[in-house]
Amino acid sequence: MKNTLAIAQREVRAYFATPVGWICMFGFLALSGLFFALFTMLYAEEAANQSFNPYMGNQLNMDEYLVAPFWGNTYIILLFICPGLTMRLFAEDVKNRSMELLLTSPVSTWEIVFGKYLGVMGYITVILACTLHYPLIWFWLGDPDPGVMAASYLAVFLLAGSYCAVGMMFSAFTSNQIVAVVLSFGMLLVLWILGWGSELAGGALAEVLEFASLVNRMEALTKGLVHSKDLIYYFSFIGFFLWVTYQRVEAYRWR
Repeated sequence: MKNTLAIAQREVRAYFATPVGWICMFGFLALSGLFFALFTMLYAEEAANQSFNPYMGNQLNMDEYLVAPFWGNTYIILLFICPGLTMRLFAEDVKNRSMELLLTSPVSTWEIVFGKYLGVMGYITVILACTLHYPLIWFWLGDPDPGVMAASYLAVFLLAGSYCAVGMMFSAFTSNQIVAVVLSFGMLLVLWILGWGSELAGGALAEVLEFASLVNRMEALTKGLVHSKDLIYYFSFIGFFLWVTYQRVEAYRWR
């Protein structure tokens, strides 16, 4: 565990020592801040309009009208950012020939893979922590459900973890960071649109597409409904891609 944490710490520091880490953080906070301001102003305007109607004043639900749409757009922002965060995790080591040094050190393959994954998730945690003032403002303006807010952060963290697991896998399979970004984004985009396909398809195919979709399960979480089946799905998804990454990194030992 000590080796894993050391690798994770090294990766977190690397994000703040390179332009990519700062660009991704600035991009995420700028876009999320823009959506936060827009959705909050729209909600405030709609609430003001409905306040003049005694029959509709209590029908505007802050969680459904403001919180859920905001986090829905955050999922899309992460879809673009996470491949950029994971592209260098292994591809850079392979290109710079430092993978051999890492593999010959007294560190197991699982410690390497899990350490790098903890590193990128640590960085994700930092940028998500920078958005904690959003719910504080919402609590000041209205009365959102604290359970919905907590479940929404859990949903974002699980989705980001799934994105990063896919990105790590492709980074381990190539020495070209651009190729890793393109492949990661392409696969994540396919997994994203599977939810739309389930709405158009019918029968057993719709059930299969809905089960495979990463985003459909977010709807329940953003409503504050934390089901064990959804948690198992995301943990299994992340575990599978980390296992594939492990197999690829382990193969470097036998070259």
